[in-house]
Amino acid sequence: MEDDSGSFAGETVETFRTYEDFLDSQIKPLDLFYLQDQELARQLVELGHKGSSLEREEFETRKAAAEASGLASGSQQKTLASTGKELKDNFLRALAEREEANRSGKTKSIIFIRDRNSHGQEISGYIDYSHRLNSEDFEPYFNGKKRFLPKTTDLSFYNWGTQVAKHNASSNYEVITENPSGLLFQCKSNAKILNVDPEAIPGDCFIRIPVQSDLYVHVVIYDEVTKKAATSSSATLSN
Repeated sequence: MEDDSGSFAGETVETFRTYEDFLDSQIKPLDLFYLQDQELARQLVELGHKGSSLEREEFETRKAAAEASGLASGSQQKTLASTGKELKDNFLRALAEREEANRSGKTKSIIFIRDRNSHGQEISGYIDYSHRLNSEDFEPYFNGKKRFLPKTTDLSFYNWGTQVAKHNASSNYEVITENPSGLLFQCKSNAKILNVDPEAIPGDCFIRIPVQSDLYVHVVIYDEVTKKAATSSSATLSN
């Protein structure tokens, strides 16, 4: 729902690239399951039967104003956490290549990591990179003072020693656990589904990129496929 600042469910209009993305952000997997029609679901949101009744013209006006304000304040010129860092590991370089795009919303990446925590326990999980970038300081990760590991607050977390398992929605993704072949993640901005089963096709909006790292046991990056993300993905594959 909308608050007095023009935010919707904790997100502002500039978060969404299009009006359709805004409508899709308020559609849940269960809605699509019952309706079986994304356009109908969008119409229900637009008419105010679900979520917000913000009309297209007002959305476009607010988005333009927010973007102009952001440019005027210099918010888009913020220095990246990876800038000036000596990145010797493939994974850290892959994170750096995707930092700007994930901060700005041009693309969204999910990162799978398997490694050991400070207690020597094997842990693994799926991380919404964009969400983590915008909610914590990444300087310690890029300068090597802190290890980038899954947390219990990430999209998924599993401790193989204690068998503690957690699943959480993020600002960009819903987590679908009721799937026989494993976890699915639904992008809130376009309702596309990511299948992280290594034997399956990730989905028509994602690409799966294994990354060889000297710092972590197992790393896989799932990139949202857009024209602006293609260059970054290709660069990683060539390493």
